[in-house]
Amino acid sequence: MSDQNPYGDNSSYSSNGSNPQGDPRVQKTSLPSYQPTMPALPGYGVPPQNGTPPPAGAPGWQHGGLPQPQGGPGATLLTIGDIAVTETGIMTPAGLLPLRGAVWTVSDMSRSESKTPTYAIVLAVIFALACLVGLFFLLIKENVTTGFAQVTVNSGGKYHAVMIPVRGPQDIYAITQQVNYARSLSA
Repeated sequence: MSDQNPYGDNSSYSSNGSNPQGDPRVQKTSLPSYQPTMPALPGYGVPPQNGTPPPAGAPGWQHGGLPQPQGGPGATLLTIGDIAVTETGIMTPAGLLPLRGAVWTVSDMSRSESKTPTYAIVLAVIFALACLVGLFFLLIKENVTTGFAQVTVNSGGKYHAVMIPVRGPQDIYAITQQVNYARSLSA
């Protein structure tokens, strides 16, 4: 391979393939001699070198130490979808709801159907030639459950609903038991 320029004439290029400094086609740019800086905000950037931490009320992430408890709603006792029930309140994406006097509802929006699986139909066709024994494969049935369970909570003038997918009747039973436990905590 040669050191020739395929995009134009080679008159301004030296034999080692680099641009000469005096070429007028080469545009020279220079970077600013300063770095733009942000105004110093407490709690951001490099920590001070004298070892003093930023003030406690400063915004941003504070390095070192364990997070201080903020007097939150307490330990989580139960989680139903995106609803978390604590010792003193109900946490939802819409905000914190009071636990006392909450009204809980659960609605079963699932359906179960019984159908003959595909493999049973194939086996019935294959073994139908052997004295009609293959027709017994059509007696195989499987139950398929699809749908959702809707859990709603109404407390303190706020309302939140969550849809939880179910795969069987045991899921509906488990969700109903969780809502019953939440009702006992709300009483």
